[in-house]
Amino acid sequence: MTTHTYDALIIGGGHNGLTTAAYLAKAGKKVLVLEQRHLVGGATVTEEIIPGFKFTVFSYVVSLLRPEVIRDLQLPKHGLKILPLESTITPMRDGSDYILRDADHWATVRNLARFSPRDAETYDEYSHTMYFMAKAVKPILSLLPPDPTKYDPRELMPLAKLGKHFLNLDEEHLYTFIKLMTMSSADFLDEWFETDPLKATMSASGIIGTFLGPRSPGTAYVLLHHYMGEIDGVFRAWGFQKGGTGGVAEALASSARSFGAEIRLNAAVDQVIVKGGKAVGVALKNGDEFYAPIVVSSLDPKLTFLKLVDKSHLPDQLVSDIQRFNIKGSSGKVNLALDALPDFTALRTPRGQDTPARLRAAYKGAISISPSLDYMERAYDDAKYGNFSQRPYIDMIFPSLLDPDMAPPGKHVMSCFVQYAPYELADGEWTDAKREAFGDAVIDTLSEYAPNLKNLIIGRQVRSPKDIEDTTGLSQGNIFAGELSLSQLLFLRPAAGWAKYRTPIAGYYQCGSGTHPGGGISSAPGRLAALEILKDAK
Repeated sequence: MTTHTYDALIIGGGHNGLTTAAYLAKAGKKVLVLEQRHLVGGATVTEEIIPGFKFTVFSYVVSLLRPEVIRDLQLPKHGLKILPLESTITPMRDGSDYILRDADHWATVRNLARFSPRDAETYDEYSHTMYFMAKAVKPILSLLPPDPTKYDPRELMPLAKLGKHFLNLDEEHLYTFIKLMTMSSADFLDEWFETDPLKATMSASGIIGTFLGPRSPGTAYVLLHHYMGEIDGVFRAWGFQKGGTGGVAEALASSARSFGAEIRLNAAVDQVIVKGGKAVGVALKNGDEFYAPIVVSSLDPKLTFLKLVDKSHLPDQLVSDIQRFNIKGSSGKVNLALDALPDFTALRTPRGQDTPARLRAAYKGAISISPSLDYMERAYDDAKYGNFSQRPYIDMIFPSLLDPDMAPPGKHVMSCFVQYAPYELADGEWTDAKREAFGDAVIDTLSEYAPNLKNLIIGRQVRSPKDIEDTTGLSQGNIFAGELSLSQLLFLRPAAGWAKYRTPIAGYYQCGSGTHPGGGISSAPGRLAALEILKDAK
């Protein structure tokens, strides 16, 4: 057994852990990151699973990464290069047509007008409204969650400021804000549009990473959460990191190292060492011990509070709250190595005033299997009763079209995010056979839209929520480290009284996506946690 001493220890080398490490190291702290795997990133990784083919194994798009983090940590200098994803196309199930929305505004409006002149007119108003609402809510991403139960001016002032911020909205936008906080994404979109495939595709942003259907109350907020993306100053933008999302983690790791942080791989933490009510270090599973007055967990709340420390060090109420913390896994991933691009029947012929070039360019964006709201809700029904969806919602991109280095010349990688795949199955645990059956269901569904797909597959990787848990450590494979429901946001994330990145154990902090403001590759929790830690260290 060996022992080592540092100023701060970070448990987990995911993007939030690396962000916290970089900020602490930049402030002059001697920092060590301990990552259980052979590479950094957590769920933000790129791996060459099939020779020559690089898969963005779990997360696959970048949108919410905070500009202040990019700036403070000089991430472009360390390899951050986000390529824009400028379109979403929804092919019809019978191959007869498609809806295409891209950076060409007027072409998008003309495309929508083919289905509904009313929707084409409404689209601008909706876009402006959601832009305004996302801008209005955006300050929450950088806000330290205030505690409304404390009669302390330092707590009440930020809360009052936040309340004033929303009350200053004009009447129409205030009503819209309340609707977004309470409605389902389907009901909210029903108030704007009438074209079913359009509503279904847009509602998908409200269910990503949740165990909810598009008609479940609260999903309108999740939809809004995904509207807060920002890339290179372009608000509501989405992109793909060159080299896959593992490139984001590598840029953060490079930044942290440049400030003096040390990162150890294959270093799984077994427990936090607590003495006299204070965290003083960690013990690895191999018996090594590391000591520091600051210990930070970037793991999810279940692991941070119920596994790494003994419950005797925590208040009973906190233990109960964390036990009830909703962290159901609902997402799967299917990554395909392809001999060529699949031929989507609906995309063979340009419709209306579209051109072949516009359709070809659409392959560089997202392709959404979301033909109707009923289709989406039935996919959720399967999961609700403990089965993976037989015809799931699938959001796919071709990383190799955006970055040719992701696949050998002439070959392609297809990255498919899938809802729904419940962690808990009605007929028992996930097995290899069930995982492959899930993969078959995804490929069978895609083949209804691209009949030649099966003949193009060189290899595949199927990841269930159990696989995500086993690989990354995320409880139940929940990609947001906890539902983004109203009962688990702001000062209630992960539990009332413990939303400011501290814990009841002195010197022990939390910085993962299970803290405010939640999941996605934002690095906001990591940054805010680091600022609080440095405040305490003064």
